[in-house]
Amino acid sequence: MFAGQYHCKLDEKGRFIVPTPLRDQIEGDRVIFVKGQDLPLSAYSVQEWESVLARVKDTFNEDQSRLFMHFVVAEAASSEIDKTGRVLIPGRLRKAIPLEDDLEIVVVGMFHRLEIWNPSEWRRYLMKQDEQLEENLGKMHDLL
Repeated sequence: MFAGQYHCKLDEKGRFIVPTPLRDQIEGDRVIFVKGQDLPLSAYSVQEWESVLARVKDTFNEDQSRLFMHFVVAEAASSEIDKTGRVLIPGRLRKAIPLEDDLEIVVVGMFHRLEIWNPSEWRRYLMKQDEQLEENLGKMHDLL
């Protein structure tokens, strides 16, 4: 299970070092990057991505599956984690994260996947969610 948030720097090639607590949980040496519904990118282990595809096959009808394949799977890209723990965000997907001059990103653990955000967009998102957080905080703490 992925959890936590980590600030990482991209190098000039668009690679970042996957934080050790996250890297230790990725089975294998590849991740699948997928353009998110909102601003972040998502990254899945290969095994989890295969699980997502199986759920699509079991859940969607043929037309829905085709749409998913055309607009999600066709945009996905695989990237290898090298021996030093670096992973390249493919260029066309890197453009989905509005990077600033410092090339910093925030990697957020989301149970079964990772989200990759521009830090300013991440802060803006959290501030927008403050009202919902206040409304649901009691329920959340009851689960702990």
